[in-house]
Amino acid sequence: MNILITGVAGFIGFNFSSFLLKNTNHKVIGLDNINNYYSIKIKKKRLLELKKFKNFKFYKVDLKEQKKIDLIFSSKIDVVYHFAAQAGVRYSLVNPRAYIESNIVGFFNLINNFKKKKIKKFFYASSSSVYGE
Repeated sequence: MNILITGVAGFIGFNFSSFLLKNTNHKVIGLDNINNYYSIKIKKKRLLELKKFKNFKFYKVDLKEQKKIDLIFSSKIDVVYHFAAQAGVRYSLVNPRAYIESNIVGFFNLINNFKKKKIKKFFYASSSSVYGE
């Protein structure tokens, strides 16, 4: 099975990818833009761990880059796990465009390909910031 995981260098994406790579024979295709909102050093360290697996392929791409996303979806993908997003509620007040481009335009690019390619399963994990007390 070919599994696409967005936000693969983030905490959830990395840990989920690591689990799949250690416990299954599935091919994992990871996407991340490696932005500097959280530590780039940590993200690169996580990617080095994932790249040790022969069934892992990484693309440094921003979800708002529709042509690049379309190209990635030209490969066979069976399942999508979407963990990528611009994080940080306070930062949304300073740079709302970053949220629109990543969390709305990027999400649209994913679901548009999901629909076109007739992928059967799409899992979306929202931000911890949206949950109440």
